[in-house]
Amino acid sequence: MGNPKTCTVSFRDSSGVRHAVDVGAETLYEAAVLALKAFREHDCAPGPAAHLSVEVKSPSVTHTLVAHAVEDWLNGGAKSPKEAIEKRRLKELLGA
Repeated sequence: MGNPKTCTVSFRDSSGVRHAVDVGAETLYEAAVLALKAFREHDCAPGPAAHLSVEVKSPSVTHTLVAHAVEDWLNGGAKSPKEAIEKRRLKELLGA
């Protein structure tokens, strides 16, 4: 495996409350999946249209994606064997 980076993944719920979790991940989608899993475990899962903000630490970079896009990506085709392996691993992490 590569070099995991600490990422803070957050979203605002329909009441405007911001939920955030720190995860260690190597890719944007891995950070999103780990965060979705943590949010589900704490009964604060984002809705499918929620925008997940992923801040990668050191140096700090933030990416925003829509929650359903993560699941769509997981369930879509793979562009390479490496991506297929990553999708399979992340689906297992999410329990999908």
